[in-house]
Amino acid sequence: MNFHDSERMAGILETEGYSLTERPEDADLIILNTCSIREKAEHKFYSDLGRLRVVKKKNPEVKIGVSGCIAQQEGERIFKKAPHVSLILGPQNLTSLSELIEVDRRSSLEDRPDYAKAEIPTRRLDNIKAWVSIMYGCNNFCSYCVVPYTRGRERSRPLTDIFREVEGLSQAGYKEVTLLGQNVNSYGRNLEDGTDFTELLYRLHDLKGIERIRFVTSHPKDFSERLIKAMKELPKLCEHMHLPLQAGSDRILNLMNRGYTYRDYKEMADKLRSEIPDVAITTDIITGFPEETEEDFEKTIVALREIRFDGIFVFKYSKRPNTSALLLPGHLQDEIKAERFSRVLDIQDYITLEKNRGIIGKNIEILVEGKSKTDNDKMTGRTRTNKIVNFIGNIESKGKIIMVKISGTRHNSLDGEPLDFAQGKPL
Repeated sequence: MNFHDSERMAGILETEGYSLTERPEDADLIILNTCSIREKAEHKFYSDLGRLRVVKKKNPEVKIGVSGCIAQQEGERIFKKAPHVSLILGPQNLTSLSELIEVDRRSSLEDRPDYAKAEIPTRRLDNIKAWVSIMYGCNNFCSYCVVPYTRGRERSRPLTDIFREVEGLSQAGYKEVTLLGQNVNSYGRNLEDGTDFTELLYRLHDLKGIERIRFVTSHPKDFSERLIKAMKELPKLCEHMHLPLQAGSDRILNLMNRGYTYRDYKEMADKLRSEIPDVAITTDIITGFPEETEEDFEKTIVALREIRFDGIFVFKYSKRPNTSALLLPGHLQDEIKAERFSRVLDIQDYITLEKNRGIIGKNIEILVEGKSKTDNDKMTGRTRTNKIVNFIGNIESKGKIIMVKISGTRHNSLDGEPLDFAQGKPL
């Protein structure tokens, strides 16, 4: 979401005559677009902000801005901590950017109920895949999460606005869109026309040109069989579901205010796999949540071994302002959080490697994204299940959907050989 917000700010600034530069010392305006979901990100922000003081000293005319969730959380206190900052912009206030850059030490942090209806120019940094926000904010108030306080209440964009944006992307040659929301499953709840997420998927599926549709993130408490049905019936919907579990202990899930039990979650995963056998399920795990005992943690380990996720994002619990988890007793030492973090990673690394080995020798469809980030002599693409595949090929294949034979697996990616479509043999 922050990445897409950055694309939007770049789009707004281009209409004002700005262009992007990779060199801070050449810039007239520098904006740090921030995340506040974990304390580590906040520390990194203040470190980067401190380094920009040197840039400001060398070029007093440069304007430095702060946007995103830390901007919303800290507000004008940032001006006191860092006097070299010129503007502060909350996530719901991107449309105020043009006016903020005109005057120093200005902020825009208001709650904007109409933000979901705003049409914002976007400078996309990719010409094959695109992010499309379908909703903003969150109503769930998980006890560890600061998002409802920084991004506001849940608001859905009108279906017609989303359709028009995706239609424009298809006409521009984009092959894949990823629909963004804190909880896409609750899309449409505030819309008067009664549109829901599955209806949106069916409507977008009819657009020509777009060949793949993804979405993140789904909340387990709002997961529905209608969504499974849509994934079965709509060929463009990729067989990948990111469904955050967070913990395997019902006691911890309750303290997190997640709204489901581990059994509920396991039944969803089983149902999904029974209906869509090739689906890849990924998840989020938090280690060291307040009051998490060794017994609670072992239930998370059991969950990993029972469900066998294709991949996970694991985080050490991080204290966040305004969240109810701050008030819980039994906050754990960093050493315990880190040790549990490592154990989760070790177990999941083994499971991911084992699952990836199971597809060696299979022919799989990928969308070629361009040159590999790790090997400039190779091309890279992504399977429908969101696995990265690197292969020897040429730049002409970028943007095309091709078949590859999986020849090997690495820690975070697969190796492949391009196939001749007609013969099913390596080229």
